Amino acid sequence: MEHVNSYYVATVNPHSSWPPLQDAILCDVCIIGAGFAGLSAALHLTEAGYDVVVLEAAKVGFGASGRSGGQMVNSYSRDMDVIEQRYGQESARLLGSMMFEGAGVIRDRIDRYAIACDYRPGGIFAAQNKRQLNALRAQRKRWQQFGNSELEMLSETGIRREIASERYKGGLLDHRGGHLHPLNLALGEAEAIRRHGGRIYEQSEVISVTYGIPHVIKTARGSVTAKIVIFAGNAYLAPHLEPRLTGNSIPCGSHIVTTEPLSADRALSLLPNNRCVEDVNYLPDYFRLTADNRLLYGGGVVYGAREPGDVASILRPKLLKTFPQLAGVNIDYAWSGNFLLTLSRLPQIGRLDNSVFYMQGDSGHGVTLTHLAGKLVREAIGGRPQRFDAFARLPHLPFPGGRRLRVPLTAIGAAWYSLRDRLGV
Repeated sequence: MEHVNSYYVATVNPHSSWPPLQDAILCDVCIIGAGFAGLSAALHLTEAGYDVVVLEAAKVGFGASGRSGGQMVNSYSRDMDVIEQRYGQESARLLGSMMFEGAGVIRDRIDRYAIACDYRPGGIFAAQNKRQLNALRAQRKRWQQFGNSELEMLSETGIRREIASERYKGGLLDHRGGHLHPLNLALGEAEAIRRHGGRIYEQSEVISVTYGIPHVIKTARGSVTAKIVIFAGNAYLAPHLEPRLTGNSIPCGSHIVTTEPLSADRALSLLPNNRCVEDVNYLPDYFRLTADNRLLYGGGVVYGAREPGDVASILRPKLLKTFPQLAGVNIDYAWSGNFLLTLSRLPQIGRLDNSVFYMQGDSGHGVTLTHLAGKLVREAIGGRPQRFDAFARLPHLPFPGGRRLRVPLTAIGAAWYSLRDRLGV
């Protein structure tokens, strides 16, 4: 399988491919999946001297990692007030202490390995009504308590200076957020893994894992014998491969378009300070400028990850509602990608046994959380599991309705919350 036709593929940096696995090989750690989670874990582990093999069924960054909106959004898909209410003060303290760390890992990777991925700082949460703006004020206070002093409330006048749209009543600017070209980041991290002696095999779908001492991971044309296995397939992990990881989550499709290139003046008239933006609706829209002055606009969720027939027809009305001044502008690229949703909206990071780890279910915050998760797995493997265990202790909740009804029931719930957003209540 090759990458989907997207803006990112059309503007990808020159890079070398990786071969398929065709031998029986040995290593310390075998990672299944070469998205951000697998790449983050592999780079942290190879930097520490581990012999690492990454098996990818398609291409590096094939899934959500190479198709996302490219926004570095801090925290989790449920904020700290919900985490404290559900799981207690100690869980909130531990998770809160890590909520801004993933973005820092990304910036370190970009700087240390000179990864050209169009990084720009600054992300805005945009409110469409008074209720949402009040929620952002409370969020700012919570985030400050956990160490983020780079937050700026935007009044209605202030957000007009950031976004040339009448839709928003205010917002919260997180100077620790930002945006980038996600596929180029993934490929740059893969090259860094190569420099440290790590091995990545593309077009090497795992067909079975036999647990033991050691474990044996088989592909169609080869096998890996490893002391440790890490599952990092997320929404693209085959359900039969490890059913314990696919029963309490739902793959969901999200959609993105990019316009034709705009003049520099026209592009900056839309977003004068080149921040990325996401609204704070239950099903958010998000947008930003690309390095070549296109507007990239994403949104919409398909529960169960069905592929829509015409992505552009779904998103063009949303884009024009936000920026009616772009009427008549062409859409050059349109694509979808799958992310993995959990009922709690918190990531699922844990162990199946002492030498089998997993990272999945970032529920829309995958760019930053995957980079944190890879660091935590490396800590746990190295004998420092305390921070990893803060996530591993969180329960994995089943969706109502079981496998047959979880998709329609989740869609009904989302429709209710979306109605509340539209009504502003």
